[in-house]
Amino acid sequence: MSPAFRTMDVEPRTKGILLEPFVHQVGGHSCVLRFNETTLCKPLIPREHQFYETLPAEMRKFTPQYKGVVSVCFEEDEDRNLCLIAYPLKGDHGSVDLVDNSDCEPKSKLLRWTNKKHVLEAEKTPKDWVRQHRKEEKLKSHKLEEEFEWLKKSEVLYYSVEKKGNISSQLKHYNPWSMKCHQQQLQRMKENAKHRNQYKFILLENLTSRYEVPCVLDLKMGTRQHGDDASEEKAANQIRKCQQSTSAVIGVRVCGMQVYQAGTGQLMFMNKYHGRKLSVQGFKEALFQFFHNGRCLRRELLGPVLKKLTELKAVLERQESYRFYSSSLLVIYDGKEWPEVALDSDAEDLEDLSEESADESAGAYAYKPVSASSVDVRMIDFAHTTCRLFGEDSVVHEGQDAGYIFGLQSLIDIVTEISEESGE
Repeated sequence: MSPAFRTMDVEPRTKGILLEPFVHQVGGHSCVLRFNETTLCKPLIPREHQFYETLPAEMRKFTPQYKGVVSVCFEEDEDRNLCLIAYPLKGDHGSVDLVDNSDCEPKSKLLRWTNKKHVLEAEKTPKDWVRQHRKEEKLKSHKLEEEFEWLKKSEVLYYSVEKKGNISSQLKHYNPWSMKCHQQQLQRMKENAKHRNQYKFILLENLTSRYEVPCVLDLKMGTRQHGDDASEEKAANQIRKCQQSTSAVIGVRVCGMQVYQAGTGQLMFMNKYHGRKLSVQGFKEALFQFFHNGRCLRRELLGPVLKKLTELKAVLERQESYRFYSSSLLVIYDGKEWPEVALDSDAEDLEDLSEESADESAGAYAYKPVSASSVDVRMIDFAHTTCRLFGEDSVVHEGQDAGYIFGLQSLIDIVTEISEESGE
């Protein structure tokens, strides 16, 4: 064992939590991991950490719940497979214990990553059995590597999902952006292993946990993306990206998208590179596509989304000195539509309906409209956020974040236009 592992400033190994990829990450470059069913973790950035610890109470309903800090490290076996593990910080016994771990995966389930492929391997059999099948796995690795490289290069991707059983259980490996972020994060950690193998991560609410088939839209908000501390080169690069995208014109651009197309049984992914190329009309069409399930426009979602966007705009208009540079806005809903059930249905009918709805190949039937609470709108990513509470900042802004609010108003206008054109 290397000195880095022997000197980790963490609690005993028995308290470690094995981390998995968060497969519903559709944008951003920071690696997001699944701590348990309701909690995610991402690398701690001091500015973002400070934001979550000081944000105004009225903004909390529009941000993920902050749950604390953990220490994350990785271990590597003889085959260069890596697994990420979260520990409570030394002397901070509550960091992990405050989180409900009852829904964590069994300890025998290890997240395995290699330099060439992504594999989630459940070790439910003796090591001898694993060794016997290692040769077969290596033969598969080349094909997986080629597929992954193709996925990373695809800006818009349609992936067919088998219409058998529970769709949500089939979403585990298909998000190319999530795969890319995890591979890059682990490579960085591996390269620094000789000097460092302990990283602080913050724990945040998993906003997708209550949805069976999460449809996620990641929107980069505002007319400016660089922070006040950005270098001239970085600022120029971000200004160029804004000028060449819809950010400069309407204050918002697509940073990532994941949509389930019920009509075809496909998942559609759109990454940030495609989002940057969209015109204003293309942005509107992408938004329309996000709310379309392949059979029809999900009109029942538009009203609740507009309500939450309007509420968020009013909250931000009351905030003084905040600037949310490079922050994103998530819109989330369930791609799984639940059959409409009559109030006088008996238990046998409900049981039959439950069995039918579990089979995605079942024929079309009436669907009940979603409630307002079934759609979520949240701000995320605050690595470049600033306000007068951040005492060390050299620049203190006055008034509202006009660029972000401008983007929100543009979004409200476009969703309203889609709603009116669809006959809402």
